[in-house]
Amino acid sequence: MEKSIESIWKEGFLKNDALVAPKLNNLYNQKSTHIIDKYKRMFKINLIAVVAGSFLFLGVSFILGIPVMGIGFFLILNVIVLVNKKLLPGLQKIDKNVSSYQYLKTFDAWMKENISVNSKMAGYYYPLFFLSFILGFWFSNNSQNLFNEILGYPHEFYLVYGIPVFWTIPVIFITGLLAIFGGRIYNWDLNIVYGRVLKKLEELIADMEELRS
Repeated sequence: MEKSIESIWKEGFLKNDALVAPKLNNLYNQKSTHIIDKYKRMFKINLIAVVAGSFLFLGVSFILGIPVMGIGFFLILNVIVLVNKKLLPGLQKIDKNVSSYQYLKTFDAWMKENISVNSKMAGYYYPLFFLSFILGFWFSNNSQNLFNEILGYPHEFYLVYGIPVFWTIPVIFITGLLAIFGGRIYNWDLNIVYGRVLKKLEELIADMEELRS
């Protein structure tokens, strides 16, 4: 049977620092259990929510007459989920037979790798989200009426082979900005969802390192 975090703590961290008061060790034990379990729950729930949201948005997009946008968002969201699911086995392979401190450090390293991969992906999927949004309206059922309202009458001056060149420039510009700052945008999103958990984990590891010094 795999060892629980509690047993790892008792056999590892306590053994390395037997002078630490039992109540204090118990406190750190509860904190570590709560933080890591909370992160795992949130991570799995978010993946499920993203998949469910992609199907919901896909259905709504067909109802609203913007299927291209719905299909684009659906594909992008599910690719993100697949990549993150491939990272999960790395979490399961973390050796639980080491000290609690080493276990938490290994978990922290895995989590940072996960964040790094997603941050790099963000430089691609944020621009793709934006382009899917634009193309969704371009190929929507009411696209002609929409562009007539935006461009006004007559609007032929702005069109080249049916493409509104005047509006293509800002689209390219915004897409480029999203590609450049996609990683930062992802980190902002990450802090909104996981910020408190990540901060508590860093504080716990810092406290343990101080006790071990």
